[in-house]
Amino acid sequence: MTNAPATVELTLVSHTNAGKTTLARTLLGRDVGEVRDAPHVTEIAEFHVLVETSGGDVLRLWDTPGFGDSVRLAKRLRVADNPIGWMLREVWDRYRDRPLWCSQQAVKAVRDSADVVLYIVNAAEDPRDAAYVAPEMQVLAWIGKPVILLLNQVGPPRSASEERAEEDRWRAVATPYAVVRDVLTLDAFARCWVQEDALFARVAPLLPEGKRGAMDRLVALWRARGLERFRQSMGVIAHGLLAAAADRETIDPAASPGRAARFFRALGFGKDTPDSGQEAAMAALAARVDEEIRATTDKLIALHGLDGAAAATVLDRLRENYATTEPVSEGKAAAVGGIVSGAMTGLAADLAHGGLTLGAGLVTGAIVGALGGAGIARGTNLIRGVDRSTVAWSPAFLDGLVRAGLLRYLAVAHFGRGRGAYAQGEAPAFWKDEVASAFEPRRATFDALWENARAAPDEAQAAADLRSLLEDSATDVLERLYPGSLAAERVAAG
Repeated sequence: MTNAPATVELTLVSHTNAGKTTLARTLLGRDVGEVRDAPHVTEIAEFHVLVETSGGDVLRLWDTPGFGDSVRLAKRLRVADNPIGWMLREVWDRYRDRPLWCSQQAVKAVRDSADVVLYIVNAAEDPRDAAYVAPEMQVLAWIGKPVILLLNQVGPPRSASEERAEEDRWRAVATPYAVVRDVLTLDAFARCWVQEDALFARVAPLLPEGKRGAMDRLVALWRARGLERFRQSMGVIAHGLLAAAADRETIDPAASPGRAARFFRALGFGKDTPDSGQEAAMAALAARVDEEIRATTDKLIALHGLDGAAAATVLDRLRENYATTEPVSEGKAAAVGGIVSGAMTGLAADLAHGGLTLGAGLVTGAIVGALGGAGIARGTNLIRGVDRSTVAWSPAFLDGLVRAGLLRYLAVAHFGRGRGAYAQGEAPAFWKDEVASAFEPRRATFDALWENARAAPDEAQAAADLRSLLEDSATDVLERLYPGSLAAERVAAG
């Protein structure tokens, strides 16, 4: 291993239209190349810099034309004394023999530039039905560069056991080819930064000896950037949570019923609804927490390099997912009842069909069901003063905001620059379970933080404590979703 700077070359190859350029966009965090649902969109091989150290180490990612007509190509190569040499000497017309011409360009890029080949397959297919894989593997075997097989287009994120099972299916297909050194899931739409770390860690041992030191430094820099983005994200969520925990609204006994009372009456609630002063105070709290949730989500989106269109998609997914399916007991209803008033300001609480949407629907502004009148005020605490009363969010509601915030982070962190169809169904139900499993052992600590935040003896310390607890919780979730991905370094320890 050497300390001399070096350039490491990773080359994306695949059958045409398997998602090379889309994955390149996701890894680079910017739009490159052209993405269309058509064969042979990419015509020439081109590289993009993924990361560069101050010492001159560079990690480059090559996007190449896709293989085409692989079966016919492999048949021709088998009868040649020097298959790769023959292929590179042949002259194919760029337009009349486009599949073979594009295959030739891909082979040239791999032979001339690749240190490691990232061979992408469409995991939506059964590997036994993917007739193109065997001939393309044979071509890569003739070239002789080490290959990592990447599973793309896997659909929504799945549990770790399901992911391993899918990788094992494709590993069995790749077993006859010694050049395939590893199999890894890295979807262009639903990957997470810890999966990118895992990919680069597996690349390092496959490199020539003289480039391994450079790769170690490049991976360290890439990882440091991911960790910093993670910590900033937890800081953003912590800021919004502290604002909600410390927020309170004075109840004005002289407040007129206004639209709050009209809203409650429209839902069928009568004289047992809260007084108009409390209604107005609750509506004001709801308006502020709704605004904070929107601002927090936009900041998370910006931190992850997503644009406005992506922001709208992420928010759309938050509307549609993470709904719990268990019935809402009277106790649970009482704990969150106060957020019903947020419907007037854009904060949603969906209690339809006995189920609760908390966090998923925080920005929908729609009520499909409602609590009984006596439960309306229970999500808030009425704080009695000597000459005034105020209303504030209850610890149970703030705990719900923590879970919702972690789910929002997962949704944004997994958002790749995939095509539009992949935006649907992105958030799997098991995320909610993993977040709950990480949260429950820390519930008492969170509740103690809410009390400290209300007292506000030291806002900076409260923010630091909450961010640290969020980092620990989110790290736990990521370890549950991707076992071993953070074993070498607990994120929150940094």
